[in-house]
Amino acid sequence: MASSGEEPRSGSPGRAGTGPEPAAADAAQLDTAEDFEVLEEEGEDDEDDLSELPPLEDVGRPPAPPREDAQPPERGAGDAPGDPQEWLDVLGNGLLKKKTLVPGQGVDSRPQKGQDVTIRLKATLEDGTVVEEDPALTFTLGDCDVLQALDLCVQLLEMGETALIVSEAKYCYGAQGRSPDIPPNASLTLEVELLAAQDAPDLELLSGKEKIQLANRKRERGNFFYQQADYVLAINSYDIALRIVGSSSKVDFSPDEEAELLDVKVKCLNNLAASQLKLDHFKAALKSCNLVLEHQPGNIKALFRKGKVLAQQGEYREAIPILKAALKLEPSNKTIHAELSKLVKKHADQRNVETEMYRKMLGNPSTASTPRKCKDKLPWSIPWKWLFGATAIALGGVALSVVIAARN
Repeated sequence: MASSGEEPRSGSPGRAGTGPEPAAADAAQLDTAEDFEVLEEEGEDDEDDLSELPPLEDVGRPPAPPREDAQPPERGAGDAPGDPQEWLDVLGNGLLKKKTLVPGQGVDSRPQKGQDVTIRLKATLEDGTVVEEDPALTFTLGDCDVLQALDLCVQLLEMGETALIVSEAKYCYGAQGRSPDIPPNASLTLEVELLAAQDAPDLELLSGKEKIQLANRKRERGNFFYQQADYVLAINSYDIALRIVGSSSKVDFSPDEEAELLDVKVKCLNNLAASQLKLDHFKAALKSCNLVLEHQPGNIKALFRKGKVLAQQGEYREAIPILKAALKLEPSNKTIHAELSKLVKKHADQRNVETEMYRKMLGNPSTASTPRKCKDKLPWSIPWKWLFGATAIALGGVALSVVIAARN
């Protein structure tokens, strides 16, 4: 297991970096403890283009090993049936192919999902430019710790096998590429040799330092996916990190380690909420924000995102005081100011619409609907009529009483 605490290199397929620095100074203040910017205000008409994101099933259900009697859909020129150099269309869409260069030790030696594997890796562009070389890259298989092309294909390698993997950008660095050496939408050719595979360590036996390092690596991977606008995989990485932090332990941790684990948990929950908000998973994002606020009621990022979640749901009355609380903690933050001003205006518009709706439902007895003859009457005419009628009734009552008394 790779348990190094070093920061990942931004160029490594297995340990991708965390992206560019935030652009807005005020927004950056909200994320001084984070690894990426998520509070910068977007335009009203901006929509996230998810068309290039890998489908969820490609992540959640790795391809099963091919049957030995199955024929690959494509063969290289001149290859005979049964030749180990046949190309395998891994996903059936032509975007990810694998070819064995050196056979391994048999199907039974293939690694399993959840194991820690070590590979030798060489990655090149279509023009032959080498962009990555690692003699011993170690990662957890199936956790999306590396490029999807690797995570999907290494499961099909036999121990000792060397294979060539040709992948479209969709399963590598996508439309954004990797600055400065991998351009956008670049295909990669990966030469991979499976060196070792072993069961991942028992989380209950990890020391505090080891658990912190492992959780941080998963969180950093989530940050990479977030920067690539791949919010589904970002959520997957943050969930794994949270499971590591929340796992039971048979080892005693120091107070400092406990505090650092809590800090990692809060970061993961905050970033998880940001990713869920990007996918309009409002209920889940609200839950993530509330979990942060249970630990840190004054967490500005969680307050801001909770306010945005409620605003997205049209709950302006609830969102405004939450954003006011965040602004009270950081009065100079322009991002919160802008969001709060926008919500106050929307709330006022909402109240005007509701008032007009209620007026139409209940009716409006305006003076225009009053008959004309009533308008012409003097203000004292109705009281005199009432007085005249009351007097007549009183006199009638007195007369009746006199008659009854005379008879008796």
